[in-house]
Amino acid sequence: MKAAFSTLGVPGLPVTDVVRLAAGHGYQGVEVRAHPEEPVHPGIGPAERTAVAAEFTAAGIEIMGLAGYARVAAPGADGPVLAEIRALLDLARDMGAPTVRVFPGGGGEQSASEADAIAARRLGTAAEYAADVGVRILLETHDSHPTGADVMRVLGAVGHRHAGALWDVMHTWLGGEQPRETYPALSPYLGYVQVKDIASADDRTPLPLGSGVLPLTECVQVLSRHGWDGWLCWEYEKRWYEAAAPLPELLGPGREHLARLLGESA
Repeated sequence: MKAAFSTLGVPGLPVTDVVRLAAGHGYQGVEVRAHPEEPVHPGIGPAERTAVAAEFTAAGIEIMGLAGYARVAAPGADGPVLAEIRALLDLARDMGAPTVRVFPGGGGEQSASEADAIAARRLGTAAEYAADVGVRILLETHDSHPTGADVMRVLGAVGHRHAGALWDVMHTWLGGEQPRETYPALSPYLGYVQVKDIASADDRTPLPLGSGVLPLTECVQVLSRHGWDGWLCWEYEKRWYEAAAPLPELLGPGREHLARLLGESA
């Protein structure tokens, strides 16, 4: 398995510094948060896209995914959601990123079956465009669909290889699902895994890896047992928790913790 971290942990940091952090702490990739607050988002032009991609390439660091915010199950018209996903896919194509992250985002007066149907319809349409540009859309275990079982219902209905899953270990745990249950549900669709740590279900302030309650050991063991060799991406949610310790000083110990988990599970 390969290690990455998300720029959600270093909000607003220039790309040059992000690349330097990754290279200096032994991370092979970076999940780039694609949001207008950040240096990289769908509004940047061709020259900026080329320059960002070149910085990563020169350092030997992969942009392993773009983290977008489209909500595929959200109530409302399909058009704006599909346009948002297409813009993310174009950005990913131009920067050489193989995946884009989307959220479920269902809620309100929707039933679970209504949210599933909306999400599947939109993902099915978007996946056709994704195939054309050579990028995969990953639906994260999050909000209205926190577990592998929830996401599996949607992706099973889509049935397209360019629509896959992103396993956020916090949300599946909060949803009451154990890694031994999540992996079989998501394995046919799994793009990559977001790891993190928190103190409790009631206190989700990000912590250094291994210092909280999330089942990271079990997660890595399950993945190793099944021979999975994709990305483990540390999503440290500094953007939402200003009081959390700065990520740069934690990156080295975090990489070492992942290496220990991988070694113990081998």
